[in-house]
Amino acid sequence: MTALLSVHNLEVFYGNVRALRGIDLEVRKGEIVTLIGANGAGKTTTLRTISGLLKPKAGEVTYDGRTITGTKPHVITAMGVSHVPEGRGIFANLTVNDNLELGAYLRKDKIKQSEYDRIFTLFPVLKERIKQSAGTLSGGEQQMLAISRALMSKPQVLLLDEPSLGLAPQMVQTIFRVIKEINAEGTTILLVEQNAHMALVTAHRGYVMETGRIVLADETKALLSSDRIKKAYLGG
Repeated sequence: MTALLSVHNLEVFYGNVRALRGIDLEVRKGEIVTLIGANGAGKTTTLRTISGLLKPKAGEVTYDGRTITGTKPHVITAMGVSHVPEGRGIFANLTVNDNLELGAYLRKDKIKQSEYDRIFTLFPVLKERIKQSAGTLSGGEQQMLAISRALMSKPQVLLLDEPSLGLAPQMVQTIFRVIKEINAEGTTILLVEQNAHMALVTAHRGYVMETGRIVLADETKALLSSDRIKKAYLGG
């Protein structure tokens, strides 16, 4: 199957520091693919480059058969690739409803009630909080809002950066259950996640990054049973 999203030989620098060292990865339509690795391995840099926030020094990003390398972030979002950044990036001084409406800002059509209904089915608490300032939400609720805002752009591909970071265990379970539901409804997902075990039991395939390189790539079942992965990331 052809990849819906792929990166080829991607190199990214921060000043003189080489953050990505010629990485290759692909995400096929309908998959959840995860990118795991230690802090500073280059996972967030990869997502930021795909979504147009960073410009690569070399290499190519393709989406749906088109090269999007160096394309502006808002254009990439309008094309169907939506990024939920690490730290959530919600508008704290705006209401929950305002944040959701901003997610649909680049669309040409109007938001349908069924889209709100879908969000409130995934995250019922947001319906109760719809008129609240987003900054008054708990960390978990803010993460729900960040994901929901991205869904309002009707993405084909969702880039999720550390969705479980700083959340209580019960909230982590909720977020990952919803990630599976979003995927089952047809959204393709590229997931960066510090909680390697949750990422690997949720995704179909995984890539392991170390110091700007992909060092392993396989189906998640194989990665979960790998001694190298158990030792390095799963505490086994």
